[in-house]
Amino acid sequence: MSRSIIVRPPAKLNLILRVGARRPDGYHDVRTLLQSVALSDTLTVSERRGPFVLQTRAPGVPSDDTNLVWRAARALWQAAGQAGEPRNAHVKLDKQVPIAAGLGGGSADAAGALVALNTLWDTRVSRRDLFRLAASLGADVPFFLLGGTAIGTGRGDEIYPVDDFARLGVVIVKPSFGVATPDAYRWFDEAAAAATPVADPAGAGEAGDRRRVVVRDVDSGWATGPIVPVNDLQGPVAAHHPEIDEMVAACIREGALAAAMTGSGSAVYGLFPEAVARRAVRRLQRPDWLVILTR
Repeated sequence: MSRSIIVRPPAKLNLILRVGARRPDGYHDVRTLLQSVALSDTLTVSERRGPFVLQTRAPGVPSDDTNLVWRAARALWQAAGQAGEPRNAHVKLDKQVPIAAGLGGGSADAAGALVALNTLWDTRVSRRDLFRLAASLGADVPFFLLGGTAIGTGRGDEIYPVDDFARLGVVIVKPSFGVATPDAYRWFDEAAAAATPVADPAGAGEAGDRRRVVVRDVDSGWATGPIVPVNDLQGPVAAHHPEIDEMVAACIREGALAAAMTGSGSAVYGLFPEAVARRAVRRLQRPDWLVILTR
């Protein structure tokens, strides 16, 4: 009887995302505070003789070797010293994490595939080598081998676990459009070149007037004190998609302790006391917004 392994890698929020200069490799230096949330895709990884197969019915999600799950399988297969393309595994991917949202769903799926296939194939690739493979697949992927709360530096792939963040309700709002990560960073670079402020944590000026309510201290549960959520990509993305600011303001109106865009967008999150989050998710419903309650 064939074995099956089910993994549910959680999505992430960027509670803090500070963006630095472009590096010689084309990436930007970043400092980010990452947080897992209880929203996940499901990967069912099964033994099946023959070529590797990835199956998904999610709209807009490829099932060929452009998918990060497929690329993770190939990377692990080659790391284990196997020739050719990966074989003898079937992966069914059920998507719940919105795509092009800054929630890391594709990266989480890649990390989940690395872990599950390492067991299914009995390749015995070490934890350190799994992290190396994860970093080769994308800057976010190593975080999903850990989860919880962590600081990311470098490209975002140098991960340092920290004490877990305080338990809070989270409402995620995803508009009808997505944002490609290269676009978000290009807009950031263009804004920087034009000397346009890309972050206004002090709440000054016209842009700050729109966003100053979102930079409240949030009790982190840490002895070091609260944090102030901020995302340096939010201003440039909102300049092209003003609905980002509208969603942030809507979360604040409904009682969010803080709200911000996650990653390169287009999703926005609000941090709430859990009881308030349950009420807010009902009041935030719009025909063109996907509103998700999590924690």
